[in-house]
Amino acid sequence: MRALFVTCILYFVSFCLATAQVPVRYTVSGYVHEVGSREALLGATIRLNGRPVGTQTNTFGFYSITLPEADSISLTFSLIGYQSQTRTLALHQNQVLGVDLAAGELLNEVVVSEKREQRRVSDNPQMSQIDLPISQIRKIPALLGEKDVLKVLQLMPGVQKGSEGQSGLYVRGGGPDQNLIVLDDAVVYNASHLFGFFSVFNGDALKSVELTKGGFPARFGGRLSSVLDLTMKDGARDKLHGEIGIGLIASRIMLEGPLIKNKKTGQPAGSFVISGRRTYLDVISAPIVRAQTNGETSAGYYFYDLNAKANYDLGPRDRIYLSGYFGRDKFYANDNTDNTGIGMGWGNATGTLRWNHQFNQKLFANTSLIFSDYQFIISANQLIDSQNRFVLDYTSGIRDFSLKHDLDFYPVPNHALRFGGQVTAHRFTPSAIVLQNNSLAGLRREVDQIDVLESGIYAEDTWRPTDHWRLNGGLRISSFTGTGIGYVRPEPRLSVAYIIKPDLSVKASYALMNQYVHLLSNTGIGLPTDLWVPTTDRVRPQQSQQWAVGLAKDFPEKGLALTVEGYYKRMDNIINYKEGASFLLVDDPTSANRVRWEDNVTAGRGWSYGAEVLLHKKEGRFSGWVGYTLSWTQWQFNELNGGRPFFPRYDRRHDISVVGMYDLSPRITLSATWVYGTGQALTVPNARYRSFGLNNGIDYVKDASGAVTGVSPIVFNGGTGVRDYGQDKNAFRAEPYHRLDLGVQFHRKRKTHESTWEFSAYNAYNRRNPFFYNIESKRQAVGQPDITVLYKYSVFPIVPAFSYSYKF
Repeated sequence: MRALFVTCILYFVSFCLATAQVPVRYTVSGYVHEVGSREALLGATIRLNGRPVGTQTNTFGFYSITLPEADSISLTFSLIGYQSQTRTLALHQNQVLGVDLAAGELLNEVVVSEKREQRRVSDNPQMSQIDLPISQIRKIPALLGEKDVLKVLQLMPGVQKGSEGQSGLYVRGGGPDQNLIVLDDAVVYNASHLFGFFSVFNGDALKSVELTKGGFPARFGGRLSSVLDLTMKDGARDKLHGEIGIGLIASRIMLEGPLIKNKKTGQPAGSFVISGRRTYLDVISAPIVRAQTNGETSAGYYFYDLNAKANYDLGPRDRIYLSGYFGRDKFYANDNTDNTGIGMGWGNATGTLRWNHQFNQKLFANTSLIFSDYQFIISANQLIDSQNRFVLDYTSGIRDFSLKHDLDFYPVPNHALRFGGQVTAHRFTPSAIVLQNNSLAGLRREVDQIDVLESGIYAEDTWRPTDHWRLNGGLRISSFTGTGIGYVRPEPRLSVAYIIKPDLSVKASYALMNQYVHLLSNTGIGLPTDLWVPTTDRVRPQQSQQWAVGLAKDFPEKGLALTVEGYYKRMDNIINYKEGASFLLVDDPTSANRVRWEDNVTAGRGWSYGAEVLLHKKEGRFSGWVGYTLSWTQWQFNELNGGRPFFPRYDRRHDISVVGMYDLSPRITLSATWVYGTGQALTVPNARYRSFGLNNGIDYVKDASGAVTGVSPIVFNGGTGVRDYGQDKNAFRAEPYHRLDLGVQFHRKRKTHESTWEFSAYNAYNRRNPFFYNIESKRQAVGQPDITVLYKYSVFPIVPAFSYSYKF
């Protein structure tokens, strides 16, 4: 803490000296928009030509730069994917300067190199951060043709995938709950459709995607491993635009356009965007199920999601935004002959109301009211006999109300300050079960709802003390209050870059993070049965410390950026299920004892370290990247694996991704992805034994790793049962994973519309990648005893797909 105090004093002194050295300064500020649509452009660079001085637009496209008085200054505005603009002006007073950037021509490499200025990774103190152009996401071939933001991020170094086809993120050794996923300031707690095979984010509605893996700025908190910040489009202000897409399993539609016109200017005072998507798996499967069962059974599955956003200018200094996301998944199977069946549903709902206010040319504020809700419901209705019926209703969820306030202050060119805070009221419903049985005369079991309060305040400064040094330093104070408990914890952050030369720098960072909400998962693949729970008197907050060093090199003439990073991360108080525990209340339903979910978990620690390499080209006729990760991750729990360290399921020693996109002509785009990864760490028994006896009760349902995922009734009326045992936890390595995806897009452009046909092949060379392993008995020749063998099961062979989209 003493070193932190001295650092803060030095920051304050340097800031005072910087503001006192130049007596006459003026400010240039304004917004940067896209030509035509007037979409606000975030992350655009504004640079003073001839000097290493500049700034960037914030999330809402606002910038501010304060410079010494001059008869003539030259500012260059640039953003990847857009043509740069240079403005020359006399600076003898404060000025407001708005700039519109036009999308660049991607097929002419010479024009691109002359008209654009790359955003240099070597000039930014921030490290371990990835921003993906939406245009690249739309070109990459995808499973069943469904473009997926999370699966594209899995192709980046430091980000591991779960099982085959899953959209979960495992960042630098962290679990799925250690990723803060934010959509327009609202937290999304379960980001997957179709049991994890697709994410909930429809790319049609997104403007930007940014993943931070380390060196976290102080404005981010609440998770240990990463922050995924997604921003929805504001909507076009010029005229009505739209897009319709039809794929193998889902269709989508997007509309955007202007709102009410300003009476004084005659220009639109706002805009809107609305985007929806729905699968039709239930429409396809329902007739097949009815035909095969003669109408006795009905079953199906579907998901949908809806994004909507509107903004309106209250005046030159005030603007409001209202955005929301709504999505649901539903699975059902019913026996129409006896009115029995099972159903499962889960979904997210978010809403954000934001108010931008510009106090002056140097101070910008945003205030957000945020709502987030995630619910999971499972129900079963089973006829036991003519007199008894079994009914089960299980619910789980988390609901948030938040208030967030952020201030951006640009006092002088070499300082950019951000400070603010957020308070969130969480309501957790860990589990509620309603059991009805005629023989039990009805039974109701609920776990009380848990209300807690989480908050944080922060201050950070991006500082350029000299032409060679770049720093981002800050402090976040997080707090958590629950029933009978309270925590207040400081979280210092520091990122430093030393500019060796204009296109080469070395970087280092440190971040301490605390996490007060936890996800109980025994599947490792992000199923909706995973359970969100808070810190309690028995479960302490998770905490991590991460150190990273790296090298950043730009190749501006080729449009390439190279980053090489090494990191070490330590995680304390991470939690996991005990051996044999379940996400359900696992006690005897007839018992009067109430079981707390804390009884089923154990706390431990983990550590991860490794190296990452990324060579990225974001624009031009040929674009893409090559990424490589070398990493080790281990966990240790006193009550698991005999207290010995073990590799978690998603630990992979090597991970390689090669992604390429090539605009063969204005009408044809080719794309390919090749990935390789070390096999997952699994628990596979090495021996079996037989048990004899009678039993009526409940059996545990387990996944391939041996983790309990649920319960089911069993009845043994004599005979034998087979049980597996042996081998340490996750001591078995699956086969390496690798596959090739191919895609081609055919574009047809007209003045008023554009259509695209896309054909793709997932796993093009039909690699039989392992999804899970199972020990089974294999019958031999007559007279020979059965042998026990390990079977590998694969899910996806080569999967062709096509889609069609129409834009106007």
